Amino acid sequence: MKDPEFAKAYREARRAAFGQDTARFQQASSAAVSSTLKIMLYQHAPASTKLRAAKLALTHGAKAIDIEDVEARMSEPERAAEEQKNKR
Repeated sequence: MKDPEFAKAYREARRAAFGQDTARFQQASSAAVSSTLKIMLYQHAPASTKLRAAKLALTHGAKAIDIEDVEARMSEPERAAEEQKNKR
């Protein structure tokens, strides 16, 4: 790890491996949502389990909206700059 080139290559390899893991989680997200909704709607599930599933759905739904809002605010200056550029 003392060799800068080796350390850089090592970090890049770790990022690549982590990126693959992240992609696998993203691919599994549809199944996770389906499972959560099934638990939430299953009439024989304990109330506490249904509540946890509902809370999970609401929390992640709200978080997705927050992320979209942040992305929109961040892209606004870029859009305005592009408009200015095109007007010239």
